Amino acid sequence: MDVTDFPDDLVQTQTAWNATYNALAAPRPRDTTALRRRLLLLSVRLWWHPYWETVPSVPTARSKLRHLARAHGAVRAA
Repeated sequence: MDVTDFPDDLVQTQTAWNATYNALAAPRPRDTTALRRRLLLLSVRLWWHPYWETVPSVPTARSKLRHLARAHGAVRAA
């Protein structure tokens, strides 16, 4: 399995994590408690996703996922 063949739900979760993180990092975010809870929930989903049991190098795969999700999020924003 190629490390770039991520499941769609994993990419969507990482993209949602990025969006939530950015919303929380914005100046004067609204409803910070809800954003923090969402970030925690998404972090747990990312960390314990079954995909990580199938890759030989988890740190490398996690890094590639973050890069892919940033690109995915940039395409959605455009």
